[in-house]
Amino acid sequence: MSDTVLGVKRKHEDDNNHSNGEGDHEVKKKAHRLDHHSEAEIKKKKTMSWDYSKENGPDTWVETFLDGKAIRQSPVDIAPSKVKVDDSLANNPLTINYGEEGNLQLENPGLSFKINISGNSIISGGPLGDKKFKLVQFHFHWGHEDHEGSEHRINGKMYPSELHFVHYNADKYGSFGEAVTQPDGLAVIGVFIKVGEEHDGFSALSENASKVKSKGSKVDTGANFNPSSLLPKNTSNYWTYDGSLTTPPLCESVTWIVLKDEIEISKEQLSSMRNLKSDDDGEHPIPSNWRPPQPLGNREIKASFAV
Repeated sequence: MSDTVLGVKRKHEDDNNHSNGEGDHEVKKKAHRLDHHSEAEIKKKKTMSWDYSKENGPDTWVETFLDGKAIRQSPVDIAPSKVKVDDSLANNPLTINYGEEGNLQLENPGLSFKINISGNSIISGGPLGDKKFKLVQFHFHWGHEDHEGSEHRINGKMYPSELHFVHYNADKYGSFGEAVTQPDGLAVIGVFIKVGEEHDGFSALSENASKVKSKGSKVDTGANFNPSSLLPKNTSNYWTYDGSLTTPPLCESVTWIVLKDEIEISKEQLSSMRNLKSDDDGEHPIPSNWRPPQPLGNREIKASFAV
């Protein structure tokens, strides 16, 4: 996942400060110093350099952005035979209510292909319970060869591309920026993409991708578009686990929902993303932008369906 804006939450001192002899003025001064420190640390992490090269690539991110302290990182390699079937997921089905965008907005942040969402598209149910999560953007990861590209894997298998629908917990947090650092702040639906027949829903993206060829470019296409057109027909079968953003700052705030069924796009449609550039001058292609699988550790992957 990419292109995240960090939220900063104010730190409060508890009543023990008063029992230690600190007056209100001293408490406020101390809280201000803590806030300033937090803001400085977050600003520093936001401006740190990262990419997919050997020097600043995925192998360096945990140490650089998490001080080596990773607990629930993503993506992971999913072994279907080892996951736990959770009947409660099927009993409380995942509900996806995506609305139509009246003016499709595309963006090239430099290391991905991103579509910004302004409408009221909501998901709930499944691992999210009764909480409503609002869609804010979706983006793609891909490789420059068809044998690689997806971030999640199934028994070690990669797909040529993976689509991430990024949502925040709108019932609990006022904005994406506020939610992104919270353990229950985000939900991301992952969709595998294979190469085959042309995809009608993807056409609005591939036909306009050249308008955001260079890094930093953004365009309002004026096209009507419903994000649900990029979902597979069956969204009831999925794997879910607690994870993180897959790009810096790697916030461990994501409930992942990885759909079992993939979608199919043509070679030409995939090329529309591979032709995007990572620099202002439009000369250097965006590199293969996937992060390798991270250790699962003690986490459990659950399935909404029986294998």
